[in-house]
Amino acid sequence: MTMLDHERPGVEPAPAGRRPRRRLWIAAGTLAALLVAGVMAFTIFEPIQVLPRIRLAPGFALTDQTGATVTSEDLRGSVVLYTFTYDNCEEPCAAPEPTMAEIVARIDEVDLGDTGMRFVTLSFDPARDDPAVLAARAGRFGADGLRWTYAIAPVDQVRNIVGSGFKTWFEDRGDGTFSFDPTLVLVDGWGIVRGEYRYQTLAGDADRILRHIGILGDELRNSHGANSLAYEAAHFFLCYP
Repeated sequence: MTMLDHERPGVEPAPAGRRPRRRLWIAAGTLAALLVAGVMAFTIFEPIQVLPRIRLAPGFALTDQTGATVTSEDLRGSVVLYTFTYDNCEEPCAAPEPTMAEIVARIDEVDLGDTGMRFVTLSFDPARDDPAVLAARAGRFGADGLRWTYAIAPVDQVRNIVGSGFKTWFEDRGDGTFSFDPTLVLVDGWGIVRGEYRYQTLAGDADRILRHIGILGDELRNSHGANSLAYEAAHFFLCYP
């Protein structure tokens, strides 16, 4: 007859409760290792790209071209592309509205799933750009006030919203004109800035931004369940375009 280990002289039997606990830890460690290996394999062999999570976008309450109030909470849940300008911009005006208009016209090229897409052009000259002025400018660029909104911030808040919040530089020259950096800012449905576009690249700005909106759409549609680990890994490994 074979003698069991705990029956042999000098061998202490393991406590009954310790063995199941040990097996549980081994199983949990194995599962974690498999998950990590799977995420790394997916990231390496089926690479995905994500847009960086840069910072929180500012909260605000704006007045649009119809005189209605538009808040950051009203836009929550939608991907939003922001531009910044003013109506008295001297020609040739460096405002990025032509780029915005092209993106609006081509937005159906990308798949955002059930997530809506909005566009906001914010004036940093609220002393002159009242809703009537905004409505006239919106009409010149085809902004319908539904998908693409023109808006102004309160005079005492515009620098905090545009300058500090959206990190867009502008300076009043004191003669009714401004110096400013033409900027587009992409914000996701959670109110997180995911893209900032300040400088011309070899690729057209509209093409580049549409590609980035598409990357964000892929993440919004696919980062659920087990796939969410792969997308978090892509953020961790800085898999940015």
